[in-house]
Order: sequence, then C-alpha cells, then structure tokens
Amino acid sequence: MKQNKKPLYRKVNTRARGVSHKFGNDFKHTRSKKKETTEQVRGSMHGKTQRGLDYTPLFQFLISKVGKNWDEVHQEAVSRLDKPDPIFWVVALNQKDKKDFVRVGESTYFSGLYVDHSNTLQLTNPGLKAKNMIPFCECCTHTLNGKVFGTE
Repeated sequence: MKQNKKPLYRKVNTRARGVSHKFGNDFKHTRSKKKETTEQVRGSMHGKTQRGLDYTPLFQFLISKVGKNWDEVHQEAVSRLDKPDPIFWVVALNQKDKKDFVRVGESTYFSGLYVDHSNTLQLTNPGLKAKNMIPFCECCTHTLNGKVFGTE
C-alpha cells in the first residue's frame, strides 16, 4: 500500500509577519483603460506569476538527506513537489556551481548542497554555522537553515 506524504512546499507562508502574498491588485491597473486587451476579453489560461509558494520544507528535507543517494532523494523530492526547479536552487550538480550558502528570501539563507562523484548528496561547506554568520543589516532577522544568525 502506497502511503501519501505531505508536499514539500506550502501554499502560503503563514509563519512570517508582514509578508506580502501578492493576492489581487492585477485587475486594478487594467479596468479603466479604453482599449481592452485579448486577455481581458478572453481571459488568461494561466497566470504570469506563482503566488504564495514557500519551499522551506523542501530545503529542510534536502539538508536532512545529506549523505544519502542522490537518485533516491531526487526521486522522492520530485514526487512531492509541484515542479522540480526549486531543488536546483540549493543543489549543484557541477563543481563550478557549488555555493557555501544560497539566499532564498530577503533574509533567509540555506546551506549549499552538491552531488559528489559517488552520487551522494553533500554539504558544500559543512563548517558553516549560523553562530558564525553576521547579519547584513540590523532591521531584519537573518536565518541560516532556520536558525537565527549568531545563535547555535
């Protein structure tokens, strides 16, 4: 019997305060124009942006799978996502694309990952910790892998 697992993304980030989810406000810029566009007359089949998707659970999942076979990790992640692109925001398949950390929001960072020659998922810089990092500004709460800079 196949067990359904939760998706690795959230529709809306409800944990953050003051986050703009960009709902609405598109029609207000077009409603008073004299000439109607084809999209106004016929309607659009799909939107131009995806709104309110938070891939934090994906990034935490990938970090928890460090040391595991990449093919198995990738297969499970893709099966639990809406699209596979966000995986490669933090995972580098080539040596030249490796990064110590990746910025995924205004003040949210995650450790960079890569696939080594033995097809194993690895941390790019295993010594990188939130306690060693310094925030770039005092107004925001900067985090690395969910931990506030300067702690733990």
